[in-house]
Amino acid sequence: MPPSPRYCISPAELEARLRLHSLPELGPRRFRTLLTAFDSASAALSAPAAAWRSLGLPSACADARRSVEVRECAGHALAWLEQPGHSLLMWDDPSYPGLLAELSDAPPLLFVDGDPALLEQPQLAMVGSRRASRPGLDTAQRFARSLAAGGFVITSGLALGIDGAAHQGALDAGGKTIAVLGTGLCCLYPARHKALAANIVAGGGALISELPLSSPPHASNFPRRNRIISGLSLGVLVVEASPSSGSLITARLAAEQGREVYAIPGSIHHPGARGCHQLIRDGATLVESIEHILEALRGWQAVPLQREADSPPERPAHPLLDLLHAAPHSSEALAVASGWSLSEVLVALTELELEGRVACEAGRWVGR
Repeated sequence: MPPSPRYCISPAELEARLRLHSLPELGPRRFRTLLTAFDSASAALSAPAAAWRSLGLPSACADARRSVEVRECAGHALAWLEQPGHSLLMWDDPSYPGLLAELSDAPPLLFVDGDPALLEQPQLAMVGSRRASRPGLDTAQRFARSLAAGGFVITSGLALGIDGAAHQGALDAGGKTIAVLGTGLCCLYPARHKALAANIVAGGGALISELPLSSPPHASNFPRRNRIISGLSLGVLVVEASPSSGSLITARLAAEQGREVYAIPGSIHHPGARGCHQLIRDGATLVESIEHILEALRGWQAVPLQREADSPPERPAHPLLDLLHAAPHSSEALAVASGWSLSEVLVALTELELEGRVACEAGRWVGR
């Protein structure tokens, strides 16, 4: 990758930073401590271990910095950067995203597959449950489609469920989307979303990660990447989440970072709505339409919001749909609630399913 005309470091310093970055237990704050204390990564690498320990850094970091594994990791990164479309943003680079730079633990290095300039454009994060309901997925895709058509970059975590629906909605609108990974860029996770990841890059979007390129999925990395999702964005929209969902971590981080937090409410009987309801009780903006988000972000909107021209005409209401939009029901529960016979309910559900208006999930029917 050719150096930016605005920002240039020597090849030796670039390799030194990549070696520091690959050290276990170093982290963003310790990385900055080293560069502040020694003025450069090259000087930090050559400093005696006692100097590292005097800064409160673990002995394991000082001992590992000259290892074969660390050198190979840096070499792999340098070879990766030679490939088209690959780039590296560093915390002292003028092109580093401004909102993310505000964080005290902003990533010192960001690997980018795709357009790095996209990270400076107005973004809205969308997150939610990995095991989202069909209505939740539809809602995420619809909101992402409209927001992307309105000029916002949709940022999420490439996870199954709401994340994937948000990325896809942005792509459907011909918009841009950013996926922040909890793995290295050479170890895409989940594997089921490899095609989606390729489509994101092909569509002018970007995949980014602060982790070394070959980092595998590890539970501790996903909460860590959530601060990047919220840190890049003007606000975070939670579509569907349980109280224990990692999406609530993203929302909490967003609030701490001074970002807007939005949540879509749902039925009190739906477990996936409880996390959103908790956020609303804690002060998040209740969202029922795109306008509720745009009220706070109007000045950031790149182009006027356009309604989807190909939206089908509104179909007539159906008594079973009213019940299903309130909460999922089994066939038997629908018969009791509607006063219809079970055979009438089953016939109606079959017709609605063929029309794409209901779906059966784990033995319970939900409205779409």
